[in-house]
Amino acid sequence: MSPVPRLYDALLARHLATYRQMAFISGPRQVGKTTTARLLAGNYLDWVNPAHRRLISTGPEAVAAHAGLDRLSEKPPVIAIDEIHKYGRWKNWLKGFFDLYADRSRLVVTGSSRLDVYRRGGDSLMGRYFHYRMHPFSVGELLTPTIPALLTRPPMPLPDEQWQALWEHGGFPEPFAHRSPAFSRRWRNSRQHQVLREDIRDLTLVREVAQIGLLAEILQDRSCDQIVMKSLADDLHVAPDTIKHWLDLLMSLHVGVLIRPWFTNVTKSLRKEPKWFLRDWSGIEDPGKRAETFVACHLLKAVEGWSDLGLGDFELRYLRDKQQREVDFVIIRDRKPWFLVEVKSSRDQLSPALKHYQSMIKAPHAFQVVLNLDFVAADCFARNEPIVVPAKTLLSQLL
Repeated sequence: MSPVPRLYDALLARHLATYRQMAFISGPRQVGKTTTARLLAGNYLDWVNPAHRRLISTGPEAVAAHAGLDRLSEKPPVIAIDEIHKYGRWKNWLKGFFDLYADRSRLVVTGSSRLDVYRRGGDSLMGRYFHYRMHPFSVGELLTPTIPALLTRPPMPLPDEQWQALWEHGGFPEPFAHRSPAFSRRWRNSRQHQVLREDIRDLTLVREVAQIGLLAEILQDRSCDQIVMKSLADDLHVAPDTIKHWLDLLMSLHVGVLIRPWFTNVTKSLRKEPKWFLRDWSGIEDPGKRAETFVACHLLKAVEGWSDLGLGDFELRYLRDKQQREVDFVIIRDRKPWFLVEVKSSRDQLSPALKHYQSMIKAPHAFQVVLNLDFVAADCFARNEPIVVPAKTLLSQLL
């Protein structure tokens, strides 16, 4: 199967043609960062490769000579460096390279963890880079792997075989391409081992690796659940602050994400308990939890993508009050609620919580998103009252 075009190919190409700042690309292991970087860069260096590591360690001048920056060229050469944040002095190195060669080259920096998680000193890189967060395939990206002119796209139907592959095998490129249950299972197990053993070991004390791995195993079955730090701390016999630190590490490695409640203008709202969502829905057995996680990952990709594109400041939150009324998600745009999303696996009566919360927080749109409904060729955002919409329609309009 030929490679599927990525939204991030277009995004990075535009960045390189428009800005002199470095492009930082972070995202989960095996999400496609290296493929995109190598597609656009004439020179690719990987910190994990011993020869490349020696070249980088020699200094920015050595990399500049390797890339031929002393030769006349029509366009600035593009250099991609992968996993450089594993180098103890990576911030100083990048600052030095940028200050010397920003006008003669373009630099792409990729990493499987958040590039800001390594706090090992060095001068600030503020103003010298733009950060882009890469996500697995989504409905919108499979349909239109280009940068949108507006926040939302016109609705388009995704072919049934692609929808089913996305639902069953997830959005990571390799299992999505193979579409084999056996391959997907082995791929998930291998990736989980790499993240929970190798990557955690790079970020924390050796004696904590096994306990963090145990926490990750507990959380594998708790996607969509509210997280109570004290309860997890009691289970693992550690302090709640330790659990918080370990959760931060797991989020930095893109194992999952915590979505926090939105409480502005919400009477008797919950304020503390976040909800945990895995970043890969393909291994979740429960259909309701898989549906909610599937939509959560699409919404997270949209809010982070819109923010990275400079289209506004977006957040993904949820709503719940002390009377147990809940809406699964609310998208916040520039500190104001924009649209609500309640997820259902199959068609249900419209949730009364949608109307209750829409009236309370004045969000322009409120959607009950149903996974098993057929695509409808109508713009979800043309309606303002609470409405039942097919997931195939709403998700096609996002990134």
